[in-house]
Amino acid sequence: MRHPVPGADQHQEQRRIERHLLSSYLRVYNRHSGRPMGYLGNISRQGMMLISDLPIMLGSFYELQLRLPGVNGAPEPLDFTALSHWCRPDDNPGHYDSGFSIVHNQQAFAGLAISLEQYFRFQHPVDA
Repeated sequence: MRHPVPGADQHQEQRRIERHLLSSYLRVYNRHSGRPMGYLGNISRQGMMLISDLPIMLGSFYELQLRLPGVNGAPEPLDFTALSHWCRPDDNPGHYDSGFSIVHNQQAFAGLAISLEQYFRFQHPVDA
C-alpha cells in the first residue's frame, strides 16, 4: 500500500508494517528542553506517529524522549532521534499527525514497540 507524503510532490512511502494505536497514553518530549511535543499516536518497530498541537517541520531530525513507567513509579527515559517524513491535520481540530522514522537507538525503540504490542494484544481463548 502506498501513502502520499503531503508537501512532497514526488515522494511516496511504502508501508509494510503494522502499527498499533496507543490512544494518547505516552507523551513525547524534546530531549534537550524537556518540553512536551505531543503524544505517541501509534508505533512500529521502525517508527511512530506523533499527535501534536503544532505542525512538525518535514525532513528534520528531532532529539526526543519517552518517559516510560519504571520500577517504584520512577520514570525511565527512552532517548531516541527521529526523522520527520510527513505532517497533516488530525481529525480533531487544532491537532496534527506526523510520521517519523527512528534513526538513533532503533533497537531500544523496537523493543518498546514489541513490548507494547504484547501488552495490548487481545488474547482469545480457544473454543472447547
